[in-house]
Amino acid sequence: MCGIVGYLGHKEAVGLLLNGLKRLEYRGYDSAGVAIMNGGGIKIVKEVGKIRNLVEAVSEIPLKGTIGIGHTRWATHGEPNQINAHPHTDDKGNIALIHNGIIENYAVLKQALKKKGHTFRSETDTEIIAHLIDELYDGNFEEAFRNALRELEGTYGLAVITKYEPDKIFVARKGSPIVIGMGTDEYFVGSDVSPLVQHTRDVFYLEDDEMAIISASGVITKTIHNKPIEKIVEKVAFNVEDIEKGGFDHFMLKEIFEQPRTIMDAIRGRVLRDEGLVRLGGLDEIADELAEASKIVFTASGTSWHAALIGEYLIEEFCRIPVEVEYASEFRYRNPVIGKDEVVVAISQSGETADTLAALREGKQKGALVLGLVNAVGSTIARETRAGVYLHAGPEIGVASTKAFTSQVTVLVLLTLMLARRKHMSVVQGKQIITELLKIPDKVQSILDQNDHIRELAARFKDERNFIYLGRGYNFPVALEGALKLKEISYIHAEGYPAAEMKHGPIALIDQNMPVIFVATQDVIYDKVISNIQEVKARKGRVIVIASEGDDEIKKHAEEVIYIPQTLQPLVPLLSVIPLQLLAYHVAVLRGCDVDQPRNLAKSVTVE
Repeated sequence: MCGIVGYLGHKEAVGLLLNGLKRLEYRGYDSAGVAIMNGGGIKIVKEVGKIRNLVEAVSEIPLKGTIGIGHTRWATHGEPNQINAHPHTDDKGNIALIHNGIIENYAVLKQALKKKGHTFRSETDTEIIAHLIDELYDGNFEEAFRNALRELEGTYGLAVITKYEPDKIFVARKGSPIVIGMGTDEYFVGSDVSPLVQHTRDVFYLEDDEMAIISASGVITKTIHNKPIEKIVEKVAFNVEDIEKGGFDHFMLKEIFEQPRTIMDAIRGRVLRDEGLVRLGGLDEIADELAEASKIVFTASGTSWHAALIGEYLIEEFCRIPVEVEYASEFRYRNPVIGKDEVVVAISQSGETADTLAALREGKQKGALVLGLVNAVGSTIARETRAGVYLHAGPEIGVASTKAFTSQVTVLVLLTLMLARRKHMSVVQGKQIITELLKIPDKVQSILDQNDHIRELAARFKDERNFIYLGRGYNFPVALEGALKLKEISYIHAEGYPAAEMKHGPIALIDQNMPVIFVATQDVIYDKVISNIQEVKARKGRVIVIASEGDDEIKKHAEEVIYIPQTLQPLVPLLSVIPLQLLAYHVAVLRGCDVDQPRNLAKSVTVE
């Protein structure tokens, strides 16, 4: 993996491909390359590092042609270097292709191809695909392409150009997304819509085991078993301005500051305040079935897993339905016990996370009702689940998720209210929670107004090597999320724990060099958290506290305090996470880190 772009039309392809690759930078990558049908042959340029290195290399080489493909690579097989970068070719250079995913049987195929005389240049699993197509080619390239796909085990999103059919692009998908954009006498290919929206908002998505043949006369779609299929063209819901920085230094900062709007967008049109009710249109058909579930299983990864933990607290408290939160990467490999009256909810910003997709398929195979909670419209999880809810957070470009997290938590609050009102929650309590939920965007803005103060605090702590984040109840998942944000983008080691668990091991780490961030808002276990703070202070730990407005007493126990507005306890995570996002951001910037594209990370993890 990580990013795919392709173009076939009447314009010079190289500039469009390079711009498309820049739009895909947010996905994370270590090298990049392009291949152009250049006269009668294929010209390939690829470089290690940032897109700007590729742009510089291309500027020195004449690349003329109106058909081409481009790729940003996030290394899976083989180290990041020029040889392992995509595109890859067969021995003769007649076929060039780019690939997202992992070919699980590549070693077996490689050995068989070596015995037939093929020579390999790279360490990648991708290169064997070009050699396999070449081996199967006997005059009909489409047939060779289809036959090769049927021999591959694993996942792929593929785009291929070839001297044998120099006026076409061949694409295919299994487990790794491919979207095709329809312009006026021109066509675009992407691993997502971000490189396409500048040129067209008319797109369609390939499903697993589907392929497309793109030429000047149109797009032919069929299965890899040669069965023709018709695709429905959809409109992309956002425009190019949504994926630009809008005057902010980084996408991450822009997305942090968008949260008053994105939280409201997640709520908008879904609440009936006077009745204390929530309507989630995507769940209308299965609402009764969901309310009667014997258990709900959330499956997710990373930040989405933290949101799921908050969902567990919410649903068990207000709906009295047992909830389990599963790491998607572990779920299907431990043969989970899932009953047919249970519900599996897959949570993913991209809707393409490979582990989460595999987990929901496991739940579906075991007969559970499978739902999706995703941000990306048209994503694989959205299409493969029976029902679900969109976040409406808009494109999230920063690799470290921020606004998607608060939108996930907001939707989980709405889901809880919908179910609780169907079970036993009173109209009075429903109205109270909805009324307070509608105040959250303004309260988030009041925290964002403290940005300068948080930047100053970050300057004092930017050179620390370790942090511990502690919280209890609804704020325990926030502590986990705060720690994740810091290590993702600043490369400082950070860990989150339930505050009471500190004395069961982590307290051994506490000394005058250990900053400890407590999320200590005023709630039913506030006094317990104060006791945990005292334990840290007794060992000379440096205490930073996220506290409720009006809590002047907390200043006696902390070196630094960041205040957030008062709200209902179940809604506190929507506020307490904001200063932690800003703190991580400013620490990373002050350390000179690449905030939007942190090393080794990818935005959409489409491989296991």
